[in-house]
Amino acid sequence: MAQIPDDWIERFGKNAHNLMPKGMEKFIPKLYETEEEEGGEEITVKDKIVWVKYFDPSSGWTWYLTEYSPEEKIAFGYVVGPFPEWGYFSLEELARVKNRFGLGIERDLYFTPKPFSQLKL
Repeated sequence: MAQIPDDWIERFGKNAHNLMPKGMEKFIPKLYETEEEEGGEEITVKDKIVWVKYFDPSSGWTWYLTEYSPEEKIAFGYVVGPFPEWGYFSLEELARVKNRFGLGIERDLYFTPKPFSQLKL
């Protein structure tokens, strides 16, 4: 299991519109890294660590990031919308979104990484 810093909120809890603050990506597994544990054991969805929570403040859309490619700015995680599902999403696209009130997607500054099974969905 990945090491979660005790000072996560203090380190990264400053700007909700900065979707991936400098240094955060070094803690987040790269794409496909959490498919198997050492020894070839498959990691279940409930055991995946959710590192970051993004949300649209004017709707019910939420993105829970579990893996990330800093080069491509593509993430994998659980997306809650009309049909919640696991999938890929682009942080560049999320950063460009403006909702009907002109607000952008925000990063939850008070969210601390935790296993998917501990989310209150």
